[in-house]
Amino acid sequence: MKILVTGCKGLLGQKLVELLAAAKGIHLIATAKSELTHSQPMLEFNRLDITQQHEVDELISKTKPEVIINTAAMTQVDQCETEREKCWLANVTAVDYLVGASKKNNSHLIHLSTDFVFDGSHGPLDENEKPNPLSYYGESKLAAETLIQKSNIDWAILRTVLVYGVTPDMSRSNIVLWVKKSLEDGKKINVVNDQWRTPTLAEDLAMGCYLAATKKVKGIFNVSGEEMMTPYDIAIATADFFKLDKSLIHQTDSTQFTQPAKRPPKTGFIIEKAKKELEYKPHTFTEGLALISRQIAGLNS
Repeated sequence: MKILVTGCKGLLGQKLVELLAAAKGIHLIATAKSELTHSQPMLEFNRLDITQQHEVDELISKTKPEVIINTAAMTQVDQCETEREKCWLANVTAVDYLVGASKKNNSHLIHLSTDFVFDGSHGPLDENEKPNPLSYYGESKLAAETLIQKSNIDWAILRTVLVYGVTPDMSRSNIVLWVKKSLEDGKKINVVNDQWRTPTLAEDLAMGCYLAATKKVKGIFNVSGEEMMTPYDIAIATADFFKLDKSLIHQTDSTQFTQPAKRPPKTGFIIEKAKKELEYKPHTFTEGLALISRQIAGLNS
């Protein structure tokens, strides 16, 4: 099976490339906007800016993938709020180009979406919940979902929540790494206790993408962790696991932060559909921390 992955320099993209490159029967075409800064085994790599229609059309017509997994997006929520044209181009217009190319080349499109398409009035949520985004980022991701659903291509949308993990080539941090580094540096941190999520290990999300691709499933799937946690819960669990000083963690609420974009207070996902139809089995949060610990030790050795 020939699978093309966009955004392969991101956290999910790197984990997915690692997984697909090692899988039997997969011809992987990895793409990113700029050259890779680290090598990957058995890898066909092409530069691809998905906001450029001619690049999308040319590469997909040339490679003819059976499946396209779109992990590329502008995900910085506050930046999306303030740089709306850039956000729309990356998260909606680019998806439209991928849909068009998928149609021309009979490719199955798997697209990554987010819990931020919901308003957070309650949770955890299943796939039938009605979206109502609070932020422009959420609006852009919902617009892309709608565009895909209205197309007449084969598609699956995988929604996820608060992805964490570590790679050799980390361009951005995430909550677990931020807490760990802050506490190791002896910094006091303020962490909110009034938002709820089901944090997702990057390896689990990559496996969800792999399962969706190889099974060529159709429809919307929630792919996340199972444990409902606040960022404060996550910080305490991280401090406990790595034996760091949790007295540096100060519990606060979201009213104490001024951010351009609103965050949904309570999301988190019910993942029974993914467990049943994809045979998806996420790690527990503690198992996720253990995996990160081993990976960091490997990087430092």
